[in-house]
Amino acid sequence: MPSNTTRIAKNTLALYFRQILIMLVSLYTVRVVLNTLGVEDYGIYNVVAGVVTMFGFLSGSMATASQRYFSFELGRGDFEQLKKVFSLSLLIYVLIGVVILLLGETIGLWFVSNKLVIPLERESAALWVYQFSIISFLFTVLTSPYMAMIIAHEDMNIYAYVSIVEALLKLGIVFILRAISWDKLFLYGILMLAVVVTITAIYRAICMKKYNVCKFSFYWNKNLFKEIAGYSGWNMFGASAGIFKNQIVNIMLNQFFNPVVVAARSIAAMVDSAAMSFSQNFSTAIRPQIIKSYAAEQKEAMFSLVFRGAKGTYLLMYLFVLPLVLEMPIVLTLWLKNPPEYAVLFTRLMLFDVLINSLSYPIMTAAHATGKIRLYQAVVGGILLLNVPIVWIFLLMGAPAYSAMIVAIVLTFIACIVRLLILKRLIDYSIRQFLRMVVTPICVISVVSAILPIIFCYILPQNMLRLCLVTGLSIISVCIYSYFIGLNGEEQQKVKSVIGKYIFKGRI
Repeated sequence: MPSNTTRIAKNTLALYFRQILIMLVSLYTVRVVLNTLGVEDYGIYNVVAGVVTMFGFLSGSMATASQRYFSFELGRGDFEQLKKVFSLSLLIYVLIGVVILLLGETIGLWFVSNKLVIPLERESAALWVYQFSIISFLFTVLTSPYMAMIIAHEDMNIYAYVSIVEALLKLGIVFILRAISWDKLFLYGILMLAVVVTITAIYRAICMKKYNVCKFSFYWNKNLFKEIAGYSGWNMFGASAGIFKNQIVNIMLNQFFNPVVVAARSIAAMVDSAAMSFSQNFSTAIRPQIIKSYAAEQKEAMFSLVFRGAKGTYLLMYLFVLPLVLEMPIVLTLWLKNPPEYAVLFTRLMLFDVLINSLSYPIMTAAHATGKIRLYQAVVGGILLLNVPIVWIFLLMGAPAYSAMIVAIVLTFIACIVRLLILKRLIDYSIRQFLRMVVTPICVISVVSAILPIIFCYILPQNMLRLCLVTGLSIISVCIYSYFIGLNGEEQQKVKSVIGKYIFKGRI
């Protein structure tokens, strides 16, 4: 599969270039927004917008369903059916938008008005932010099928470019916040809405021009609707578990503590998301190939992609997690100047959680490729949903705020094991081979590559020199041990070949 391998490599590079620019812009943007809004308003924005985000599992589940069906039909080469699936998916998205609007303006509005802990003088601004967030989310729902089509076609360069435009627009918000003397929380909410509307228009225009199948025509097929709705329904249940794990816990922390604690957790979530995005780039690039291989009944190729994808995703994640965990205090200080209390501890714990979860991304894709996800989502989603009652019990017993992250880490580890067992039932494969080819090498690499950076971290005083030294040693150690322990002979030869080509071109 040389052409597929090349495509995956190119898409991964495009996504990495996108992520580096987005991360740099986002880090600066968050710093200025936090200082401009203040810790309290920043915490209010995140918890209020989080109520709307909870409804995101509806859109997220449909996006995954759409991408699965789009990639499946592309794998079979049935473009006429692909056009029908797109039209039906878009129709379902409109219905989802109506449901979200109704839920948001009834249950959601009541909850924000009566249950969230918001200072009296900020209630009006918070309600405006909530309304802006609902409208933003409606546009996000309508964007999802177009993004799914781009990813299914593996045109990651388009996805990368539009994401960069979105990051630059958010950077522009920073300068507007400083220049205009309106209520900063109100202004931030309406500017974020403007960015979402602009990105929706860009995605739609690109897809309408590039893909003929994206031209909507009313289509109704009861059986196909039931199939997609059934798949999406169970996927929705699984997605809701992830939303509850994050947003409901944020709301609970707001109830038991104060907006400052929520702000600290939101900062931790942003660092966590930035690191996770690097590992997900590889997973996103490889996902359509896994589904297409399954659709073409190329099982061996699919399992090879899953195994390599799981190993590669984890190692790419660890490449960033190791130096971040070791040097988190100085990183947050350089970034935010005065990071909220608990931000360092929260961030470290959330990075461990997402590191464990990164191993599961290709496994999730393989399970979704089968279309038989009822058992998978019921069991795994049920495990992740336990975050809510367990954290609630711990907080009622007087446990500290960081207990929420410890509970999440334990349940994520259990869910990872269960995913392997369920995939074995859906698609017969060797768990022992997975443990030997993936789990064993990454565990060894994680331990041995951390030894030298940890030694330098403890013998040197905390300053910029140590930050640079520990970061450099971490990256070099992970890369070296990943090459010698994580790659087999064939993979090492491919790496040598690619590096040799670049060196040869440089000399010419």
